Amino acid sequence: MPLDIVIGTQWGDEGKGRIVDLLAAQADLVARYNGGDNAGHTVNVGGHTFRLHLIPSGIIHPHTIGVLGNGMVINPATLIQEIENLKAAGVSVTPERLRISYAAHLITPAHRALDQAQERARGSGQIGTTGRGIGPAYTDKAARHGLRMEDMLDLDTFREKLEHHVHTVNNWLTRIYEADPLDVQAVVREYTHYATLLQPFIADVGKELHQALLLGKQVLAEGAQGTLLDLDLGTYPYVTSSTPTAAGALLGLGLGIVPVRAVIGVTKAFQTRVGAGPFPTEVFGKTAERLRGTGKNPWDEFGTTTGRPRRVGWLDGVLLRYAVRVNGVTELMITKMDILSGLSTLRLCVAYRYNGQTLQDLPLGPAHLEPFEPIYEELPGWMEDVTSVRRWEDLPTAARDYVRRIEDLCGVPVRRVSVGPERSQVVQVAP
Repeated sequence: MPLDIVIGTQWGDEGKGRIVDLLAAQADLVARYNGGDNAGHTVNVGGHTFRLHLIPSGIIHPHTIGVLGNGMVINPATLIQEIENLKAAGVSVTPERLRISYAAHLITPAHRALDQAQERARGSGQIGTTGRGIGPAYTDKAARHGLRMEDMLDLDTFREKLEHHVHTVNNWLTRIYEADPLDVQAVVREYTHYATLLQPFIADVGKELHQALLLGKQVLAEGAQGTLLDLDLGTYPYVTSSTPTAAGALLGLGLGIVPVRAVIGVTKAFQTRVGAGPFPTEVFGKTAERLRGTGKNPWDEFGTTTGRPRRVGWLDGVLLRYAVRVNGVTELMITKMDILSGLSTLRLCVAYRYNGQTLQDLPLGPAHLEPFEPIYEELPGWMEDVTSVRRWEDLPTAARDYVRRIEDLCGVPVRRVSVGPERSQVVQVAP
């Protein structure tokens, strides 16, 4: 039962999409298990850039089946647009190739309007939400009055539930947040149309994945966001509303306690985050501009979903060790090694300082990062352009030493490093 799980070890945006695309070459099914269209996975293949927010990036391989799990919240408008974009790029997306859990929850325009109104009301205490309705949709799910994909299968009942939902949110928008109400019937017409389009894709994906594993097929579970945005284990309250960690894969796909072959942690060669919240190794000025890029290239550090410039900093080994532990990571993949080319010196956070003490681990988890001062280790950088390198031994010595030092800090092997955005720009790390 070969189940592999790909997770992000940082605040998301680690490059999981291109790693999933790479690993999907050997997978039969690629299954997304959490989050919504607040995630953005970018894959570059043959000069074509695919930006996906809901559909697993493995769908680009013609032999794979893409799965959207019950742990997700789905904006039908985004999903249908992605399907059309993939078809226009020559990717086959049929009900046989894309399966959507009947238990996945829906995001509506009411959720988005409420999300944005709530964020405005926070004022200076804003948490940096994308405004995509993710939090309100998960709130409805927990409150047991959410809308699910299975509701779309009965259009009459779906209309009634949708009308009630929008009326309820309109009351909150107007009475609490002094915001404009939504046109109830316009939302109902729009979502009834979406339902007719998506009905053929709705299935019991947990049962299908279980059967696939019994038959020995390879399933690749794809997480969205990253460990430090986990609702329970991240930098609370500056987190997402779902479980991006590896444990979320089984629940978010409707699977039992099945054997997991590998938990593959994806990390950038440096650190980034979008939105508010603590960031011990954050840098500013010219160093930040150097790591972030200009935004002219699709792989520069600007949010795939929001377009916001990402905050950047040096790699944080303390947080990476934490992510390895709470996910049970068995191997790491490092992305964006090419961005570090041209830097004469690199900094790597190996511990924190607090009240005169040196801390190797977090005393109360990442929600309490503010008072900690990073302790850096400086390592030699490299000047060479590594984008054309494909063999481990051809990487500069300093680049190989940097990878080995990360392995030492985390206690797990690094299996691959990426040296560019294209599918082929990957180097297998020697044992």
